[in-house]
Order: sequence, then C-alpha cells, then structure tokens
Amino acid sequence: MREIILMSDPRVASMPVEECGEPLVDVRDIAGVRIDDRLADKAGAYTRLRQGVAERVATAQGRLPVGLRLLVVEAYRPLWLQVQYFDEYAAELRESNPDWPEDYVFVQASRSLAPPAVGPHVCGGAIDLTLCTDDGTELPMGTEVNASPEESANACYTNAPDLTPAARENRTILTATLTAAGLVNYPTEWWHWSYGDRYWATLSGAKAALYAPVEWP
Repeated sequence: MREIILMSDPRVASMPVEECGEPLVDVRDIAGVRIDDRLADKAGAYTRLRQGVAERVATAQGRLPVGLRLLVVEAYRPLWLQVQYFDEYAAELRESNPDWPEDYVFVQASRSLAPPAVGPHVCGGAIDLTLCTDDGTELPMGTEVNASPEESANACYTNAPDLTPAARENRTILTATLTAAGLVNYPTEWWHWSYGDRYWATLSGAKAALYAPVEWP
C-alpha cells in the first residue's frame, strides 16, 4: 500500500511557496459543474478557487461520463474558519482520548482537517466535491462528504476496503477523472482534491507550492 502522507507531515510544512499571483475565480462559472449549498456563506467564499485549479476542474468535468457532474461542496475557506474547524476537532479528539499526548492529537486531527498553516483551502487551492447526476442526485460514495474517520469507521479513506460495489466504482470514476486533470487527492478524504498548494507540491515533486494563503473578500 502506498504511504499516506498526512497534512501534519513535516515535509508538507517545509515546502516553500512561490506565490504565482493567480486570482480567485468563481466555480459557478464552470460549465456543467453543480454547486451544493450545505456550506454556503453569505459572501460566497465557498465557491472561490484559484484560476489554475478551476481550469483543471473544468477539464475534469468535461471528461466525466455522460450524465454525471461534479458537485462542489466547498472550495476556498478563510483562515479564521480553518483555525476554528481544526481547533474544534482537536478538542473533540482530546476529550475522547485524554491519554493522547498533544503532538499525537495534532497528527490525528490532521487526518480530517489540515493544520491551518498548510491548509489547501486557505490558499484557494483545494476543492471538496462529489458526483451527481444531471438533476443533482448524489451518487453513493460510501460516506457523506466531510465524514470523519471516527464517524465513518475510516470509510472516508479514499481506498477504504469493504465499500459497496457502487461506491467503489464511483470513487474510481472521481479519482481517475480528477487525477488525469492534474489534481491530487488527500487519501484520508475521498472528496478532497487540490492543486498548487503545499500538499500538491509534496506529492507531485514540485520544487515549491504555487499558492500562499489568501484573504477574500
């Protein structure tokens, strides 16, 4: 089995960033892609994405089998929100596992949420998505988007065993399409894909990430 590099890995944090200056664009402008509003915010930050990532998402949408669409749940996430999510999840793990040392809590929390300093969503380089039909009906993927390892019994891992044949096939379609478009997956979250961020640079062998954290609006 291929090694799973977590977001907490020092290799990710040590990856340099050479900001390329790409703007954030609106994923609602990508032809064929559908937008889910479960994490919608008033400013519409959740639909923003770096231009280079959006172009690759558009390419992936164009390569999907007829009748299928990408359903975007969340793209850009402000730093303050990433901090809030990470701290809340770490607190839950700490309370449930009082014998865990703090550095282990940090690592375990990173399975489900990126440490804010390296967060792919914070720099506009990541997108959480799933598959749906033309009418918006979500396909079975084995878990809900954003399911934690605890609540899903690790079924949130992209290559988790014991999935239904339908969920396995749908994950395979999603993985093949997005990988071919140049995005990388976070293996603990089948729905999380990124390009240009520190995690992408670590996995792809790039000399530096392309996107630094960005504030929007």
